[in-house]
Amino acid sequence: MKVAGLHHVAYRCRDAARTAAFYERYLGLACTIAIAENRVPSTGEWSPHIHVFFEMGDGSFVAFFELPESPEMGLDPATPAWVQHLALKVPDMAALHAVRERLQADGHEVVGPTDHTICQSLYFFDPDGHRLEVAVDTMKPEMAAMLRERAPTVLAEWSRTKRAPEVDPLHEHARG
Repeated sequence: MKVAGLHHVAYRCRDAARTAAFYERYLGLACTIAIAENRVPSTGEWSPHIHVFFEMGDGSFVAFFELPESPEMGLDPATPAWVQHLALKVPDMAALHAVRERLQADGHEVVGPTDHTICQSLYFFDPDGHRLEVAVDTMKPEMAAMLRERAPTVLAEWSRTKRAPEVDPLHEHARG
């Protein structure tokens, strides 16, 4: 069996309405489903919550839970802020720049565009401190094939040494 795709990814937020306003304004994602319940459907435990879903172009969702009776939310203090993030795909560089301009016009800090060879990305934080990446694919078919072929070797070397390989196929290919 192969997974067909992403249905949704869920995070926590402090204020569902504020989250909805942010994701619609800056990413064009409308809240298309809002489910409010007092009990957790899978366990039956008491936990009033709202689960809001923002539909993306491919039919998958980014979702958030507001949990007013739970302890204050926090992010993992042992993990650097740049590691845990949600990367969302936009169709082209014009869309990437439009997101950047909207965010910066409202005073949000934006890093990028950053050229990762396989994509160009912007980075910023939502109102609850979740790091977001907006990316445009720039990978050519021959690079995709090379990376696919090299993945087992790179993973094996990383597992053995916990260091990047001496020969960096991604960046060497980009230069060549």
